[in-house]
Order: sequence, then C-alpha cells, then structure tokens
Amino acid sequence: MKLIEKKCSDSAIVPKLKATRARELLKQLPGNWKINGKGHLERLYTFEDFAQALAFVKKVGAVAEAQDHHPDVYLAWGKCKVEIWSHKSKGLTESDFILAAKAEQKFKPFRAPV
Repeated sequence: MKLIEKKCSDSAIVPKLKATRARELLKQLPGNWKINGKGHLERLYTFEDFAQALAFVKKVGAVAEAQDHHPDVYLAWGKCKVEIWSHKSKGLTESDFILAAKAEQKFKPFRAPV
C-alpha cells in the first residue's frame, strides 16, 4: 500500500524507525523531502506570494487534524517549511512519512504548470 493511502497510527507510542527503513520510506516521498540534522523529516515549499503559502498551511493543518498527527509549520512570505517527527517516539515513525505524502498531495494545486 502506498504511503498516501495509509492513515497515521493512533497508537500512543510507536517505536521509531531504524535509519535504513527511514531512508527507504524517504525514497517513496515525492518532492524534496529530506531528513534534517535533528533526524526530522523536512521540506521547504515555495509559493508566488504570502496568500498561497497561507492557503497551503491551512490545507496541511486540516490534514494534520484529520490524521491526528501534527507537524511543525513555519510560514513566511512565499514559503512554508514543514517539519515532521513523532514527539512521543523521539524520532521518525511511518506516520511521519504518511503525513509528508499527504502534505505533498496538498501542494499539487499550487505547482506552476510545466
């Protein structure tokens, strides 16, 4: 099953992933996701203006609420950084990659036509 088709786990504590599994899941994500120096999943999105960045934040926020899995979101003019990790597990879990895939899907309408 693809990440986008899954639901974030509602388990209180899920063991964090081993680094090799995290790298495997990272390859399944579309977009420019990376594992940052803190071991968190991170992606910077860029937009034409503040309004588009804000609209994206609202869409990601709605997904986070529906999945009951909440990223850190940093909003600025024309950009938004999404940082995801499982606080209770103190690392990355599959739910983080699921949420990243769902965030990426919300970015599609903002992409300029090629």
